[in-house]
Amino acid sequence: MNPTLKDLSEHLTSSLPGDIFETETVCDELIIWTYRESLLKVMTVLRDDPNAQFKQLMDVTAVDYPDRPERFEVVYNLLSLKHNLRIRVKVPAAEDTPVPTVCEIYSSAIWFEREVWDLFGVFFSDHPDLRRIMTDYGFEGHPLRKDFPLTGYVEVRYDEDQKRVVYEPVNLVQEFRNFDFVSPWEGMLHLPGDEKADADDATQESKA
Repeated sequence: MNPTLKDLSEHLTSSLPGDIFETETVCDELIIWTYRESLLKVMTVLRDDPNAQFKQLMDVTAVDYPDRPERFEVVYNLLSLKHNLRIRVKVPAAEDTPVPTVCEIYSSAIWFEREVWDLFGVFFSDHPDLRRIMTDYGFEGHPLRKDFPLTGYVEVRYDEDQKRVVYEPVNLVQEFRNFDFVSPWEGMLHLPGDEKADADDATQESKA
């Protein structure tokens, strides 16, 4: 482990006993896991501690693991210009367990958390304006969940007769194709040109 990241990890773990339950270094970047109840405390320390100084929230996203009891990992990417370091904070969350907003700590979270809510359905409690930001009005579901169908549930089109945008259930004009995932060289019993080879073999046999 990078000595700087090792020192930072040990400092944060000792400063936040009981709030950080796991640390890891991946691609020369420190990752820490915390609880939802400890998120605001951890983020405040990361922003204000002289040894951290992670003043910029670069992004908030999520990862969906449908088989887990808490299926989501909410991920916060922070940058410290003072120390030239990045850190990643992860928080587990279920569909019905809200995550506290960090808008009061990082104002840019207002936009990022709206995106996570729109695409994954993770609810952020006390968010001042939690509404969809990427999808259209009336959109059903959250499209980056692993169980969201590739076709979606509703299609949008402009109706010339009604002179307005209409929403309709998805109607596939073609059935899904079934693929056997066999390469053409394995799946074909005869390749183009085989008939010529067969004819040549037959000619040779007749001459013999």
